[in-house]
Amino acid sequence: MSIILSKKGLAIEPSVTLEISAKAKALKQQGVDIISFSVGEPDFNTPENIRDEGIRAIRDGLTKYTPTSGILELKEAICNKLKKDNYLDYHPNNIIISNGGKHSIYNALMAILNPDDEVIIGVPYWVSYPDLVNIAGGIPVYVQTKEENDFKFNVNELEKAKTNKTKAIILNSPSNPTGSIYTEDELREIAKWAVENNIIVISDELYEKLIYDGYKHISIASFNDEIKRLTIVINGMSKAYSMTGWRIGYTAASEEIIKIMGNIQSHTTSNPSSIAQYASVVGLEGDQTSVEEMRIEFNKRRIYITELINSIKKLSCKTPKGAFYIMVNFSDLKGKVIHGIEIKTSLDFANLLLEKANVAVVPGIAFGDDNYIRLSYATSMENIKEGIKRIKDCIENN
Repeated sequence: MSIILSKKGLAIEPSVTLEISAKAKALKQQGVDIISFSVGEPDFNTPENIRDEGIRAIRDGLTKYTPTSGILELKEAICNKLKKDNYLDYHPNNIIISNGGKHSIYNALMAILNPDDEVIIGVPYWVSYPDLVNIAGGIPVYVQTKEENDFKFNVNELEKAKTNKTKAIILNSPSNPTGSIYTEDELREIAKWAVENNIIVISDELYEKLIYDGYKHISIASFNDEIKRLTIVINGMSKAYSMTGWRIGYTAASEEIIKIMGNIQSHTTSNPSSIAQYASVVGLEGDQTSVEEMRIEFNKRRIYITELINSIKKLSCKTPKGAFYIMVNFSDLKGKVIHGIEIKTSLDFANLLLEKANVAVVPGIAFGDDNYIRLSYATSMENIKEGIKRIKDCIENN
């Protein structure tokens, strides 16, 4: 007799980004020289002062349970950071530390959604947003953004998507996968609309330190008390401090929401790693030189990869303004046959590049838009040069 399994669980799709990474790793293990543009993590080591503090925490026996919502020292460091960087006044009871930014978003959605509440998400979106909404019992509602508008939604588009079931929107700036950044004027318009409609804004700000061309990060919660009350600020240590494996994300929100998130976390994961929490205090309060050095290097790669991609026939891309990703438009290749493979979808194109060029990219369908592939330039200049050359040769020497 077969076992009846969870319908919700069966409906969850595996991450396409992890699937491509797994294929690339399997080929590497077979001795194939794969260049990967698929991984979304900095290729720098965690800064030395953070690593040293992690070692100290282990040596000093700071390896036990902490309060479920995180240690007070880290909450205070986050409050100081939000005040200094984002002009936001929060107290430790407005902060919860979780096991990475993804876990923070999951907890936030679980805290605010009731069955069939709708959450508006811009397309292209970060791969996990829709499934996180579904897991929490909500319904994702998609707004297709336009490349000519830097893949950003506006108030008119939000208004068209809004129904009497709309509970929240997810705002990701700087964006994964597009690298787009919302300007102050755009954010003020969205804030005004959210307040007028009493809609929660989940503001995913994990890439705030990776911004270029003189742009600046603005947290939508900083405008006034009304929008601050409705905003759930999500951030973490992974991207700015190259701490992806340390798994520290954090949320700033109203005390009411934070309390619910803490109750949920107490029954699911308990506290995040004690060692990573103590190390994160030093990360936030210590010297920030390494953060700026990474940003400068990413900026060099961003300019280089954009120029190379736009030199390839039938491919094009906008110059991203933040993060370390680039969305490449390959729609002019759809319907073409390249090395015996007909390109109908972004998955077809990604598989072509992996099999014929030994280059791993992420198909745009993972982000809701099948006309693109995503490349991460969180890899060396040498890999960028060789990888884009392989893509060019694959397409043009057919």
